[in-house]
Amino acid sequence: MGFSDNVLAKGKSGKLEVRALHARGSFVMCKYLNPETLKLADKKMKLTLKREDGTTEDYFIIPLRDPKRSLLIRAEADGKDRKIWNLHTQKEEDLWS
Repeated sequence: MGFSDNVLAKGKSGKLEVRALHARGSFVMCKYLNPETLKLADKKMKLTLKREDGTTEDYFIIPLRDPKRSLLIRAEADGKDRKIWNLHTQKEEDLWS
């Protein structure tokens, strides 16, 4: 098959790879704050991805010692409708508002 250079990438081993769409949608990224001071309680963040079909995937982003690197760990979805605190409006919001 002939692919344009726009969709080809070189892997670590130097072999060519095709960059293919796995899923497309929206995302929400949350950080965790201390409720009394509103300062960071933990360095981890949570990334929630919502696909076009409405399904979601949750991941924790955990920073490593090297500031350019982070570990992505799949979080188990509990099925609850979560809300988030918006620092700009100082109000609670639905995750997907």
